[in-house]
Amino acid sequence: MALTQVSSNKCAGGFQKVFEHDSTELKCKMKFAVFLPPKAETGKCPVFYWLSGLTCTEQNFITKAGSQLAAAEHGIIIVAPDTSPRGCSIEGEDETWDFGTGAGFYVDATQDPWKTNYRMYSYVTEELPKLINSNFPTDPDRMSISGHSMGGHGALICALKNPGKYKAVSAFAPICNPMQCPWGQKAFSGYLGPDRSAWEAYDATVLAGSYSGPQLDILIDQGRDDQFLSASQLLPDNLISVCSEKKIPVVFRLQPGYDHSYFFIYSFMNDHIKHHAKYLNA
Repeated sequence: MALTQVSSNKCAGGFQKVFEHDSTELKCKMKFAVFLPPKAETGKCPVFYWLSGLTCTEQNFITKAGSQLAAAEHGIIIVAPDTSPRGCSIEGEDETWDFGTGAGFYVDATQDPWKTNYRMYSYVTEELPKLINSNFPTDPDRMSISGHSMGGHGALICALKNPGKYKAVSAFAPICNPMQCPWGQKAFSGYLGPDRSAWEAYDATVLAGSYSGPQLDILIDQGRDDQFLSASQLLPDNLISVCSEKKIPVVFRLQPGYDHSYFFIYSFMNDHIKHHAKYLNA
């Protein structure tokens, strides 16, 4: 599959690049960012996938998270895709900030008019890794996943739905129980329809309750002053309770004074990359 390089910048001894390609899953042109550490010039590297939150593109993470120095140190390739299809000319796709463009929610939509293009789950778990592994010096057996907010939800469900596929998972302020919060209910109703049983396939709290794969050590950071925590959009306690019952190891860190922004992500990014490196480089 042909890739078009959009940009390339020397960074942390490696290169921060952005590419565009025609997606077969999403039926549109998609961009993704990839950081290639110095080690990628001489050998294969593990891959850390980052899923961004509502309204974001591939640019937010690479310009604000400060991930490149730690990724260079640990020899990890970082891939950050966009958050939704774009320019699909679907009626209503640009009406609100939390549904449609910039808000793919990492599900495979089943409802018209979204089901043709809005297949971010399959894009992230199948199409994109194949594309990355065929074009960059990766070790396909060593990949992990992380994300923020809507992307934290995406990272958790990808790991829980695919036991053993990802060596590690972490999240910043994830939407942990979307079936029970306004953001999730809006997105799932639109993309998946009114049958709530169909929503369970994309809810981390529900998925954790039935998880039976290899041990998955989860790291979650949450800002205590996050406005969306107080607005009951994120609901981390629900996930932690289920993981405790199922004996799924979770390190949950409630960080005093931090909000939902990339200033929060930047502050703890190194910890997350170290968490992933422990499993990716084992």
